[in-house]
Amino acid sequence: MRIEYLADNPALIPIIARWHHEEWGYFNPGDSVEKRIAFLQTHLGRKQIPTTFISLSRGILLGSASLVAHDMDTRMDLSPWLASVYVTPEHRSRGIGTALIQRVLEEAVKLSVETLYLFAPDREGFYASLGWSVVERTEYRGQQVVVMALHIMDLNIAA
Repeated sequence: MRIEYLADNPALIPIIARWHHEEWGYFNPGDSVEKRIAFLQTHLGRKQIPTTFISLSRGILLGSASLVAHDMDTRMDLSPWLASVYVTPEHRSRGIGTALIQRVLEEAVKLSVETLYLFAPDREGFYASLGWSVVERTEYRGQQVVVMALHIMDLNIAA
């Protein structure tokens, strides 16, 4: 398995956009796959925010994760965010999501990020097992979510 910048594989954007729309489209009812494609095209940088990473194995796309400035319009005071951690259902529970998150953390360290945030409607236990702590439980766009934080500077992550 390799983790690469989405910037090195822009032809995969439509697949990732479809995944994200199917998984989290209910948070943005007016959204579309086309809007998500346009959004992901802004993630084609390296060593910057926003950026997206993908996981590949033998040419098969397994998942993605992003580093973004803001992920909740109700918490603009918090930045930056781990976002859109997605692994295809048939490849889950194999460490791919954890590896993608680790790559985002490494990028955040390179960018001198001290604290990273995320929100999730589920998977709190998964993130807690990786060291994330609860900031708050709240309603966001009609859904109950947990906002979590990870103090990166407290970890021993190589830049």
